[in-house]
Amino acid sequence: MSSLPPLAARLHGVASSPVRDLLALLERPEVLSFAGGLPAPELFDVDGVREAYARVLSGPGARLALQYAPTEGNAELRALVAARLTGRGLPTGPDDLLITTGSQQALTLVAAALVDPGAVVAVEEPTYLAALQCFQLAGARIVTVPGDEEGVDPDALADVVARHRPVLFYTVPTFANPTGRTLPAARRAAVARIAAAGGVRVVEDDPYGELRYRGAPVAPLAALPDAADRVFHLGSFSKIGAPGLRIGWVRTPAAARPALVVAKQAADLHTSTIDQAAAAAYLAATDLEAHVDRLRGAYRKRRDTMIAALPGVLPPGSRWTDPDGGMFTWVRLPDGFDAAELLPAALAHDVAFVPGAPFYAGEPDRSTLRLSFTTNTPEQIREGLGRLGAALATAPV
Repeated sequence: MSSLPPLAARLHGVASSPVRDLLALLERPEVLSFAGGLPAPELFDVDGVREAYARVLSGPGARLALQYAPTEGNAELRALVAARLTGRGLPTGPDDLLITTGSQQALTLVAAALVDPGAVVAVEEPTYLAALQCFQLAGARIVTVPGDEEGVDPDALADVVARHRPVLFYTVPTFANPTGRTLPAARRAAVARIAAAGGVRVVEDDPYGELRYRGAPVAPLAALPDAADRVFHLGSFSKIGAPGLRIGWVRTPAAARPALVVAKQAADLHTSTIDQAAAAAYLAATDLEAHVDRLRGAYRKRRDTMIAALPGVLPPGSRWTDPDGGMFTWVRLPDGFDAAELLPAALAHDVAFVPGAPFYAGEPDRSTLRLSFTTNTPEQIREGLGRLGAALATAPV
């Protein structure tokens, strides 16, 4: 019998996500996990979502909601999302949007449409690890752009653009994953100017932007004049609604939109028709702003609890971010600590986190780790951090 051909070469070097692997720990109820960037399930509007599905399936359009549908997405849903984006300072029409199966698919479609094997993609360092998987799978050569406490450094980006000529720059400028940092308005304007001058497209990933707990909103990159023809703005219902719906979107420049539509047709024809219809029904009938306000109130307390507890838990010399919103704080332990080596001790104390190394496309800082504060109550956060402190006390340095 002949041997089978090897798996596709494009999978070589694409590592499994440690966050997805750690989600298996949720089956152990004794583990308090700060690992996954998960919304709090007790805050899901289960009744509202159930009623939305019931309205769709009991109304005159029930059979249509179970049929094949246009690739671009449900027209009512696109109009509702466009109105919400416009209200947040990003003027958007329904035709600017493509509904996707979560914003992760939007990122995959952008890579499929814009990134050829061997093309250079620039990413901020550290960055969202599933974005690294996506660009690696596309065969891109990834170059990193360093930053500081305010996010990506525009001068470093200009240097990368001049030396490497990337086709794309990927960024999470608002409450970044993994660092929680937010790029100030002046730096956003600089990024837009650099991209325009260098002929670079920009992917602005914005799953957390509505989860602001402090300070005034900052205008999206896509709203800046220099960026209008080159920014792909990705959004999601997962963090403010329910991730199980898998509803995301990408706001695309007009010239690139047909290519993304073709890429989506090749991927899945269209996002689930019934889920899109239910999402539209939910948005039309729900005071979503009131729901998001409840999320902000709950998550603000959880963030404050974590930030207040960290000084008594982490070893002297540790640093961490104090985010204005989102889901994460980024911790750097003193030199000599390796977060990956610490993780088994933490798991032995029934607490989990994500080591920072997988968030780096370049040389990782192994003393870093990411903590998510949204999934656990304040009481659980204090208990979990106490367990982490006990694990740190046993860690070799």
